[in-house]
Amino acid sequence: MSTARGRRRSTIHDVARHAGVSITTVSHSLNGKGVVAKATRQRVIEVAAELGYSADAIARGLRSNRLGLLGLVIRPLDTLGSYQPEGVDYFLRFAGAAAVEALDCGYGLVLMRDPTAGNAPGIALAADGFIISDPLAGDPVIDLLTRNAIPLVAVGRDVERPDFTAWLGGGTLRNVDSVIAHLHERGAKRIALVTGTDDNSWNADSENSYREWAAENDQSPIVYNQDERLGEEGGREIADQLLASDAPLPDAIYCLTGRHAAGIQAGLQAAGCRIPDDVMIVAGSDSEQTRNSTPPITSVDLAPEATAKAAVAYLVALLEAAEDDQPAPPEIEYDIRDRASTRRG
Repeated sequence: MSTARGRRRSTIHDVARHAGVSITTVSHSLNGKGVVAKATRQRVIEVAAELGYSADAIARGLRSNRLGLLGLVIRPLDTLGSYQPEGVDYFLRFAGAAAVEALDCGYGLVLMRDPTAGNAPGIALAADGFIISDPLAGDPVIDLLTRNAIPLVAVGRDVERPDFTAWLGGGTLRNVDSVIAHLHERGAKRIALVTGTDDNSWNADSENSYREWAAENDQSPIVYNQDERLGEEGGREIADQLLASDAPLPDAIYCLTGRHAAGIQAGLQAAGCRIPDDVMIVAGSDSEQTRNSTPPITSVDLAPEATAKAAVAYLVALLEAAEDDQPAPPEIEYDIRDRASTRRG
């Protein structure tokens, strides 16, 4: 079973051995000093990247000392192209709660962009441990941290790492079941699902769970996958596709993102559909758009503050636990915020 502790960190000696050069040449190549042939410098840089070696003095100090810092990498924001997506307050609330919880645990918290990106700062690995929010499938950030033996926990699982168990927030399957039950209680017969396109467990597990439900209930699955970056406009595009389809309009739609949900609702309303009488809508993540839409949209409260606090506490427990006494991931409870978009009658 894989743990969050990973393997031994690569050293400058490893880089020198793999590149077939001296330690001095490695140092000069990575620090831009001395006289080193261009091809040799490039070879050293490539080998260092492959091994996950950082020449930064602070990162090297992690091998033997604690910095009192935790790193947070929010993968959906890396892929959205904006670290402040309009109306999406989940990640702001998550990061703020994580920072305060870290302080209570005696650590500082640093929010970082993708440390595997070419523009990552030199101190990108300067933390005692990392929290990775919503990792991608086969996430290279987890690869990098594992190679450098930096402890980590994830919020959401990496779908390509079944042996990686240091993750929390596995409520996706329960969320799908709860939302479908909520809609059935209000008379829904044909339920559609709209997911994002990021290659993560939230999208994958939600769609798999929905398809299992559809098969068990003799319903042809109605699934749309839309780029998260398109926001409300992406939701309007889905509404247009639903309206243009030869199939009957579903009487309920579960959208994983609040922005897609708000866009779908607006698009259907513009075509004369009544919400919730004709179509009920639920969002899988509460947001400013879901709260402020007319009517307000029923949403799953993903409990960003509680999740962040649990993730920090879990990582700190892992850092301070003995190798043979690793902590178990905590459980997180999610609730449905019942609003007018599903209140029929």
